[in-house]
Amino acid sequence: MSGALEGKVAIVTGAGQGLGLAYARALAAVGAAVVVNDANPDTAGAAAASITADGGRAVAAPGAVGPSEVADALVTTAVEQLGRLDVLVTNAGVLRDAVLWKMTDEQFDAVIATHLRGTFTVARAAARHLREAGEGGRIIVVGSPAGQHGNFGQTNYAAAKAGIVAMARTWSLELARAGITVNAVIPTAMTAMTATIPIYADVAAAVERGEPIPPALRREHALGMPQDVAPLVVWLASDAAADVTGQAIGIGGDALTLYTHPGAAQVLLRDGGWDVASIGEAWTAQLASDAQTSGIVLPPVEAQAGRS
Repeated sequence: MSGALEGKVAIVTGAGQGLGLAYARALAAVGAAVVVNDANPDTAGAAAASITADGGRAVAAPGAVGPSEVADALVTTAVEQLGRLDVLVTNAGVLRDAVLWKMTDEQFDAVIATHLRGTFTVARAAARHLREAGEGGRIIVVGSPAGQHGNFGQTNYAAAKAGIVAMARTWSLELARAGITVNAVIPTAMTAMTATIPIYADVAAAVERGEPIPPALRREHALGMPQDVAPLVVWLASDAAADVTGQAIGIGGDALTLYTHPGAAQVLLRDGGWDVASIGEAWTAQLASDAQTSGIVLPPVEAQAGRS
């Protein structure tokens, strides 16, 4: 898709490293000028400089997302320094893991402020500008398997990521008449965050030594590198995906996944409504067969790592 985004301008939040940097570099590689946001000014500057050194166009716009002032400043930077705004990728995030009974208010609020509020404020600022400009646009938000399934020790993160996908569905309706598509990417990749997950410690060490991720993990854990995720972001930002909106699409390793929206597994009707006894009977006789599971279920890493 060389040149697919020539003349376009994108904002990528949390783009100083990891997945965000991969998104920014991939967008720049197909012609987009990129506003590189990161909470760390040095990291944002280095990322923008690396894109420029490779022949792309990029400017650094540091700031921790969440406050409306940061969101508005990112849009202003895009318009004033790069001439316009066409694409937003809301990637910025933090982790503060703890089980429910040990999670503090501060841990909960930090994750919600960055992921959920940060996505909201930056998307709102972008939507206001894109609607006024009248040329359509792309908003790409970032979810997580934890938001789709739940994950032990991640009350804050799972809630935020589930909320982000729900916002994307809502915004896809609200912004459709303006020609603005809104989609959620559900990435899985070996990053600094993933490397902290105990089951991936050995894999992370192997990657650090320059070894590839085993093919079986790329398939059955959908685990690859950040550059394996970036093509989906580029495609969603391009004209090729102009009719795709309101979707949650997973990518990682060798796997591409279209997630379903929550739906009713069964609907039972009973004249006059339901009492306690009839609910219990209905559960045992019919509903229990469709009881939903919670959590991300993956094959053991040890078994997969040895397979090719």
